Amino acid sequence: MPKSDSNVTASTVQRTVDGEVISNSFWAAISVLVVSAAVLWAYWPSILSMVDIWNTRPDYSHGWLVAPLSLIFLYARRDSIPWTDLSPSIWGALLLSLTLLSRWVAGLYYLEPIDNWTLPLALGGALWLVLGTRFIQWCWPSLVFLWFMIPIPYTAERLFSVQLQAIATQLSSAALIMLGVPAISEGNTILVGEHQLFVEEACSGLRIFFGIFALAFAFVLFSRWGWWKKVLVLVAALPVAILANVTRIVTTGLLYQWVSSDAGKTFSHDFAGFAMIPLAALVFWAFLVYLDHLVIEVEEMKQSGSLYATQKGESTS
Repeated sequence: MPKSDSNVTASTVQRTVDGEVISNSFWAAISVLVVSAAVLWAYWPSILSMVDIWNTRPDYSHGWLVAPLSLIFLYARRDSIPWTDLSPSIWGALLLSLTLLSRWVAGLYYLEPIDNWTLPLALGGALWLVLGTRFIQWCWPSLVFLWFMIPIPYTAERLFSVQLQAIATQLSSAALIMLGVPAISEGNTILVGEHQLFVEEACSGLRIFFGIFALAFAFVLFSRWGWWKKVLVLVAALPVAILANVTRIVTTGLLYQWVSSDAGKTFSHDFAGFAMIPLAALVFWAFLVYLDHLVIEVEEMKQSGSLYATQKGESTS
């Protein structure tokens, strides 16, 4: 085939592929908008309930940031969208059917938390049905991230919060004693000298844990580390949150003992809530730096066969 004919053929194929990508991207965008609007309409009462929780309960105030961050994750991975491999999938219909069944059971028995938790599943099932498996493989991290905006069931939240309170109380009391401050823990109360320091449910560290775990999840999505490092990053979210919360309680206790009760109350109520999440993020970053330097991965380089043959020929000659 002449060179000019091959160039024309390649140019024609490229134009065909570009046209297919533009057509698929247009219909994919329309499909995403229609599916998102349908899911938004179907879950509107649940979304209003979650918004009320975000506004009234500090532990879930991060819910406002989850959806925008999910969109940012999608934008960061926009170059890997499988435009040429989009097709409906029956598996999406199956997932959507199971989600609708779960919603029906939740409504029948007034299980609002279960209804809320099906939102990402409904969105994922609808997108899977319309755009196919490859599209879901591309966008699943953002769908999973949406669960961070949904409040956990009250029983699980209460159990987790109580455990965090107890751990924070014991560790804070031990830290104060090591710093030379007389401290005794009784339940969720720390007796600091002549003062009583209450570790309330709002001070359990649940809010810090949610924020740090979301940060860890986002790091895992974009990191090229090995799987075992990623697991350690996710596991580290809990001790980092506990450390930040203990730091808040210990600092409050020191201010009670060494400055005044007014200084301790001012720090605890006005400053600590804003400062602890950045502190936890800083500790988490230090952990990532340490983990990155703990094990150095060495790339193994192998000598190519042609180079080896050339060297061998030179040596024999």
